[in-house]
Amino acid sequence: MSESVNLPALGESVTEGTVTRWLKNVGDRVEVDEPLLEVSTDKVDTEIPSPIAGVIEEILVAEDETVEVGAPLVRIGDGSGGGGSTDVPGADAEVEAAPSAPAEPSAAAPSAPAEPAPSAAPAPSAAPAPSAAPAPSAAPAPSAAPAPSAAPAPSAAPALSAAPAPSAAPAPSAAPAPSAAPAPSAVPASSHDAPAQAGSNAGYITPIVRKLAAEHGVDLASITGTGVGGRIRKQDVLAAAESSGSAAAAPATSAAREPLEASPLRGTTVSMSRLRKVIAERAVVSMQSTAQLTSVVEVDVTKVAALRSSVKDAFLEATGTKLSFLPFFAKAATEALRAFPIINATVDGDSIVYPDTENLSIAVDTERGLLTPVVRGAGDKSIAELAGDIADLAARTRDNQLKPDELAGGTFTLTNTGSRGALFDTPVVFLPQVAILGTGVVTKKPTVVTIDGEDVIAIRSMVYLALSYDHRIVDGADAARFLTAVKARLEEADFDADLGI
Repeated sequence: MSESVNLPALGESVTEGTVTRWLKNVGDRVEVDEPLLEVSTDKVDTEIPSPIAGVIEEILVAEDETVEVGAPLVRIGDGSGGGGSTDVPGADAEVEAAPSAPAEPSAAAPSAPAEPAPSAAPAPSAAPAPSAAPAPSAAPAPSAAPAPSAAPAPSAAPALSAAPAPSAAPAPSAAPAPSAAPAPSAVPASSHDAPAQAGSNAGYITPIVRKLAAEHGVDLASITGTGVGGRIRKQDVLAAAESSGSAAAAPATSAAREPLEASPLRGTTVSMSRLRKVIAERAVVSMQSTAQLTSVVEVDVTKVAALRSSVKDAFLEATGTKLSFLPFFAKAATEALRAFPIINATVDGDSIVYPDTENLSIAVDTERGLLTPVVRGAGDKSIAELAGDIADLAARTRDNQLKPDELAGGTFTLTNTGSRGALFDTPVVFLPQVAILGTGVVTKKPTVVTIDGEDVIAIRSMVYLALSYDHRIVDGADAARFLTAVKARLEEADFDADLGI
């Protein structure tokens, strides 16, 4: 008996979705809430979890195929009967996974062998029995006592397939080590498609998480994920790095910086993702439909830096969120929006609409493209609330856990271009909004300051703020007044009552 899994509703205005990647294949076992596939819509890329447990019998929608909400995607049964083809329809070689039957010994090399039992000697290169049945679902290999010299130790052999060792008098207490997952028929061609390492119960791991683990020297196989279906998230890697003391050694200093590696994309041609097409179309429409320009101010945030340093430990203890400069910028900007609502307005034909709330879109850099989840009612929130909301939205955006409706309704955008070291840029305003504020990197530099009526040179923490705006309704004077208000608020740095801790 099998049951179909349909494309769920992904937001009020979302009517269809494109299958971008299957995370499971025919014959794979799937648990409730375990990710099945990735779907792209006009608003967001997201994972579709399985509502039921069972074995995938047939995949009904090919990758890159677009279907309506409610359309059947896959059939899942109880595993008692065979299903359809073992190949994902339309899937290319990079995302193929193993069929349910064991691979031939000559082609069964996995991307990472299972850990041998500590007490077992290296196993001889005996081939597994080709006629054996597939292994059961994932389970840790039981510890095995050393086998007699007349027989190989089954638990020491790499988990090349699900087949048990030949029946040549194995040690009585040593059971064949079950495979943690079906042996892949080919090593994935890209890190984007690589499964978790052996010993991990995380399934698919995003490239961002894998890169973060490499930077901090964290072994992904040693981490138990806290995401859906045991998936390893960014927070899990950071927690593991902090507990092992490797976090402090992770950032590479300029003196020990490794040379840049050539990207595997060099010399290739790839199709734009659905999300990239949407971003491109919106950017072109916005630039052709509006009159955009940018104003820039330089702000002395030395006092903010001092306040942040003095309260960051207490802030982390009270909120569980690290305190960066971004919540201070967000607080100053939303306060200024209340005084200068034209920066928070939208254009509706020949009318100007002034919203009664400040819904702050936060630009988040992901492997799929730039997304802007919305902090609703940002003007009424404390710095602690802003920091928590920004951190939560950014994490869920990068982990494909964002709901499409969380990307709608923004009235003003904040983009932290300084997070990648840029002094400032001229960000693009996306309709229907009329302004976007870009914050550059905070740097220490010699600056002329006035102390007791005397001009002196001092080392100060400085940052550039760049406001791009739609000149159809926002004049340069409006932009200057807004930026001056934000600058004054940050340089005064009287945020003690607004910390929220």
